[in-house]
Amino acid sequence: MKITVKSIMAMKQKGEKITALTAYEALFAGFIDSAGIDVVLVGDSAGMVFAGHDTTIPVTMDDMVYHAGSVRRSVKNALLVVDMPFMSYQVSVEEALRNAGRLVKEGGAEAVKLEGGRSVVPQLRACVEAGIPVMGHLGMTPQSVHRFGGFLTQGKSPEAARMLLEDALAVQEAGAFSLVLEKIPAALAAEITQKLEIPTIGIGAGVHTDGQILVTQDMLGMYEKFKPKFVRLYARLAEDIRTALNRYAEEVRAGAFPADEESY
Repeated sequence: MKITVKSIMAMKQKGEKITALTAYEALFAGFIDSAGIDVVLVGDSAGMVFAGHDTTIPVTMDDMVYHAGSVRRSVKNALLVVDMPFMSYQVSVEEALRNAGRLVKEGGAEAVKLEGGRSVVPQLRACVEAGIPVMGHLGMTPQSVHRFGGFLTQGKSPEAARMLLEDALAVQEAGAFSLVLEKIPAALAAEITQKLEIPTIGIGAGVHTDGQILVTQDMLGMYEKFKPKFVRLYARLAEDIRTALNRYAEEVRAGAFPADEESY
């Protein structure tokens, strides 16, 4: 069954947990879609996982359009959401609309995700009014890593928690259909989830959000450069990959590959 924005919103009302994972290219996107995951996010985390940067900041609009188009070819059932990269929406409402439109027209996005609260409400509202669904993102927003001084937990003080709640309500009022909550105290995430009508999707925000998202390469044990506390390893593929590559090299050097049955 095809998942839509309305499907995701209805899941909160039904008490059904939302599943979400990231993808940057067609192969993994196909695996994720066939597993019945509800939301596939083409994240600007591609800058770290795919391109090897230390942050998401270097990612460009052209990068995101390319990755989105690659993922689009394999996603048939999940809702396809694409991140708007750093400085693609912050400058003006006009740029936000133009770039969100590119992700939909050229990348095949069914919704876009942008980071921030009240400061980006005009851009968020304009996208929604133009017919582009928007997923919000609050808490540890990676594009603000330099302002935060690192990938640090947000909303820990009473004042910071109050501001996050106010931002969440503003994002909802502006028309977002869902909200990612990243790396905030579980109790705060539970409070925000209870007060919002739109679903929340947590990453490092405890169990009481309406859904969960992880970076696929993190949960598969492939991306070893960055190991946040909130990641559970469902596989250890980095070890398997290294073993396979070493075995291949050894067999080629020993003349054991290819064998007769692998030759023409």
